[in-house]
Amino acid sequence: MSNTKKAVGIIVGGGPAPGINGVIIAATIEAINRGHKVIGIRRGFEYLMKGDISAAAELSIPQVSNIQSAGGSILATSRANPTKNPEDLARVVDSLRRLGIGYLVTIGGDDTASSARAVGQAANGEFAVAHVPKTIDNDLPLPEKFPTFGYQTAREVGTQITETLMYDALTTNRWYLVVAMGRKAGHLALGIGLSSGATLTMIPEEFGDKKVPLGVFVDLIVSSIIKQMVYDRPYGVGVLAEGLAERIEESSIPELKDAERDPHGHIRYAELDFGGLIRRAVRERLRQLNMAKLIVMEKNVGYELRCATANAFDREYTRLLGFGVVDFLLQGGTEAMISRQRDNLIPIPFHQMMDRETGKTKVRFVDTQADVYRAAKKYMIRLTQSDLENPEFLEKASAITGLSMEEFKKQFEFAANFYAGFSDGYRQWPLEG
Repeated sequence: MSNTKKAVGIIVGGGPAPGINGVIIAATIEAINRGHKVIGIRRGFEYLMKGDISAAAELSIPQVSNIQSAGGSILATSRANPTKNPEDLARVVDSLRRLGIGYLVTIGGDDTASSARAVGQAANGEFAVAHVPKTIDNDLPLPEKFPTFGYQTAREVGTQITETLMYDALTTNRWYLVVAMGRKAGHLALGIGLSSGATLTMIPEEFGDKKVPLGVFVDLIVSSIIKQMVYDRPYGVGVLAEGLAERIEESSIPELKDAERDPHGHIRYAELDFGGLIRRAVRERLRQLNMAKLIVMEKNVGYELRCATANAFDREYTRLLGFGVVDFLLQGGTEAMISRQRDNLIPIPFHQMMDRETGKTKVRFVDTQADVYRAAKKYMIRLTQSDLENPEFLEKASAITGLSMEEFKKQFEFAANFYAGFSDGYRQWPLEG
């Protein structure tokens, strides 16, 4: 069926990310300038799944031309998943047909990309579908490690928040545990930690596919706290990726088993209060070590990042992607994700993005063998085997914790060995006194 002069529909799915409006601007202007009506569909697939087209409305160039500085999405967003129920999927296709859509632009992360593919296949070629990758988690497999839009802004704002907390920690002699978004991958946490110079950063990739007891996470954090205190610095900031929650054995945190999940089956971390769970566990461990007076606070950094005003990088990036997705569709393309590769806008077919085993979009994880990760580790304060072989260090750690030197070595040898292969780092000062 010919799509000539049919409308271009725009849908936003998943969580917000800086720059969404930039895509909407460029896609709308390009489509209208090429003679096509543009239909903005609010709340993702939510209403379409019910057969309700009341959330759709025509967009004009004057409506969108000055929204680049606005955070969030003028079309809102939703995590509604049309792939779970064939009847929902059929209603989405029928709703788009009733709206006169010939070309569908979806803006979102891996779940939205999977939904876009399913909708395109269910339509049997009745309309073309293309996806613009968006996530502050930076976990979509874009070529040449190019970031997903929204990530650079989120890292920048997250770094500013974390730096402020670092000055507060230094001023008040306390610790902050900053929980950064990153459901599956630790790119955002690592980026914030490295950019801000945080004392410690922990990401799920460090643990591979293993599930570990809560006590392992706690001792890795506490060992850094102790090391700071040995150097007479009773303060610090640890940046934790929220995806660490899925590396913890459920027997360690019963709340994980019954945690609320979104329509795509992901844990709602805001409901779980992962930061609070870790803080309480760390406080209890410090109490056992004669360190109960040390104040430990948690700070979830996520919602502050998602609707931030896009920085210059993401504004330029999203304008290009918005143009590219419409250009691709109107040239007859379909079922692909638009990517920027150097100075070109290249479509990546959906089937190349999918994991054959899961049927979902592939995930880009932090490469823990790469120099970027290795360099990031160099700037962290982590307990090492050389610390446990240093009598002066052990004497001070023993005095702080109330453990004998041998007992301290026994209890924290795992934490030191966990980071084997990394030196003490560039931020180590000589022991004083």
